[in-house]
Amino acid sequence: MTVDVLELLTDLHAQAYRQGPGDDSQTRLALKLSGLQPSTDLKIADIGCGTGAAALILAADLQAQVTAVDLLDPFLDRLVERTRDAGLEGRIKPMKASMTDLPFLPESFDAIWSEGAIYNMGFAEGLDAWSRFLKPGGKLVVSDLTWLTAKRPDELQAYWDALYPGVDTAAARFGLLEEAGFRPTGYFTLPPHCWLDNYYRPTQAKLPFLLEKHGTGQTVRDFVAEFEREIEIYETYRKYVSYGVFIAEKL
Repeated sequence: MTVDVLELLTDLHAQAYRQGPGDDSQTRLALKLSGLQPSTDLKIADIGCGTGAAALILAADLQAQVTAVDLLDPFLDRLVERTRDAGLEGRIKPMKASMTDLPFLPESFDAIWSEGAIYNMGFAEGLDAWSRFLKPGGKLVVSDLTWLTAKRPDELQAYWDALYPGVDTAAARFGLLEEAGFRPTGYFTLPPHCWLDNYYRPTQAKLPFLLEKHGTGQTVRDFVAEFEREIEIYETYRKYVSYGVFIAEKL
């Protein structure tokens, strides 16, 4: 039986509350810092929505119209279930699309939200591609892997250089935001419980299921080993890296 990494990722995360580090309280903190006010006319795009952790909060707390975008059908199927359970069918529109080829009209959203997904394009590339869809004065909220210090251990640097060479400091990200025509208005970093309690531990508990379903072929064993290595790296070097949450306004 052959299996690819995308299938493994989908199986591992499709029923999860979150597909990466985060917390409802941190989403609400970003919401507070954005200055967005509840309105049924408010239009928000949640790009890389996963199974909808952020989209559900945006729709409920802001009474907004949320277009929730992801490329994976199992994630969107779970989002539909969660939307129905929350009684928010009229406020969340699931959309299957690639974040690199979004079918939106220019200046069609009051806010663009993306938690932990912009790395698929790269921070600068995401800003360049998505800014056109925001109205002037529109809000941007994105989180991305961010160095917390100017210097860090060689092992940590080498690990993330191999996986995501775009990781950078908050200061560098602020510069990219300004170059892309945004005014940074807020920033914070996710605390360790967002990684360990809300993402790594629940996901780690599902690894035996993955091995049971797909067997112990080399691809599966490598996938599991790489995930365990990521956890080890974070636990060892959590003082040096986290997700930075960036809030900005389009000029």
